[in-house]
Amino acid sequence: MNVLHVCASPRPTEESVSKQLAIAFFTKLAELNPDVDVTNVDLYHNPPPYLSYDAYRSMWQPVIDPSYEVTDMEKRAAAYSTSQCKLFKAADVLVLTMPMWNCGVPAIMKAWLDQVMAPGQIFTYGPEGMKPEHALRKAILLISSGEVFKENAPNDALTAQVKAAMESIGVTDIVMAWADGQDPITHSDCALRKSMAIEAAQELAEEVATMTL
Repeated sequence: MNVLHVCASPRPTEESVSKQLAIAFFTKLAELNPDVDVTNVDLYHNPPPYLSYDAYRSMWQPVIDPSYEVTDMEKRAAAYSTSQCKLFKAADVLVLTMPMWNCGVPAIMKAWLDQVMAPGQIFTYGPEGMKPEHALRKAILLISSGEVFKENAPNDALTAQVKAAMESIGVTDIVMAWADGQDPITHSDCALRKSMAIEAAQELAEEVATMTL
């Protein structure tokens, strides 16, 4: 089994609750299934560029015009996308680790999603719609936030955005462990909330460890 882990927290682990969830998840996963192959992408060590016009054309112009030949400049502009799409296509499980910022995903994670939601690589697109070209079975979100959000809260743009992106390429098994209420000024139970989220992350690891492919 191949797991792709993409992390979008700039903080060191001792300060990052989302990274602490990831440690709990992957420690339990390695304990239960040591044969799992994990690929880590730290977006702050290998930052994605914003999608440029040339990169966009390399993705979509062949969809619009199947006879179009992508130029060398467009190929160079899409180099990051191509490399990340290879990792994405090799994954059975995708784990996204991030804090919630301003009710949504960090900009660096949105930039990564823009790079991998690429026609011709992750999916094909034609008159009948989208056809997946990947093997991804499950997406897991490991999230932290200062405030508490109820399920399907209208001001939770993070989970809505990631779910929409995943579902658009045919990934419907989307689960999460969320350490909310991590602002100690407004939530005196933040430590308990983190502990519960860590337990949830470990339970998700147990599910992944027993997945059949």
